[in-house]
Amino acid sequence: MTTVTSPGAGGHSPDERSLRVPGARIHHEVRGSGPLLLMIPGGPQDAGVLADLARRLADRYTTVAYDPRGNSRSLLDGTTEGRADEDQRLDVHADDAAHLIRSLGGGPANVFGTSGGAQIALALAARNPDLVRAVVTHEPPCVMLLDEPSEALAHDREIHETYLKEGVVAGIALFLGLNGLDSTEPDAPEQGEGGGAPPPMSEEDAATFERVSGNFEYFLAHGMLPLSLYRPDADALHRNGTRVVVGLGEGSLGQDIHAMGSALAGKLGIEPITFPGDHLGYEAEPEAFADVLRRALADA
Repeated sequence: MTTVTSPGAGGHSPDERSLRVPGARIHHEVRGSGPLLLMIPGGPQDAGVLADLARRLADRYTTVAYDPRGNSRSLLDGTTEGRADEDQRLDVHADDAAHLIRSLGGGPANVFGTSGGAQIALALAARNPDLVRAVVTHEPPCVMLLDEPSEALAHDREIHETYLKEGVVAGIALFLGLNGLDSTEPDAPEQGEGGGAPPPMSEEDAATFERVSGNFEYFLAHGMLPLSLYRPDADALHRNGTRVVVGLGEGSLGQDIHAMGSALAGKLGIEPITFPGDHLGYEAEPEAFADVLRRALADA
């Protein structure tokens, strides 16, 4: 396993870097020292949504959170505003993650992915098992692993059609509503640690929120369906002996996303573990979430 030491080993201020990969530059943020932990955000998100979690893990790991290509600061070559007018591809996302690991010593790395980022992590592990020690997937939207995916597929297509007909605001509102996330602004903390009102948004969080909001159209147009329709290659993961952990939010019980993660766990023949909070638990309850992730990585 690769051990990396980065500037600012206390984990508070990231070492911000940009890696040239085929067709893009990938913005990533390095904190701490120790075994490499690649952290992949979901959907329209970027490294900023994982900053609090990364800081809490940087005492034990070199945490590397990044903006997936086309999101925020990871700009595509030869395109307007860094985005392409074509659907995202999981193989390309997985190759970007592999390039990052190689640039930081070659692994094998621990990998944490949430939501669509969990799908990228699974694709990475299937394509490049030599680069991956263990994968912790938090609530992957594995629509195609459901016994009956038609309702979930209909929801995704309804969101896409709403975006095309009524615009980004209407599309994101429906996305949040159908996924049980409409009780809070996207990527804003639901509450403070231990409950109660959330603290005032910091300048860092406000900047992240602005960047992520700017990714919504790209996500609705070209990311949501490819990320959801990706079918993890369970046979390859079994064949490669990849250690996979499936994490489900305790607040997501009864929702489609919980069923999708459970379907992946069943396909892999493993028991899922419970993370605090819902689909955004890493933001709402970062300390408790970090504790569960540490144990999951230690046990994997």
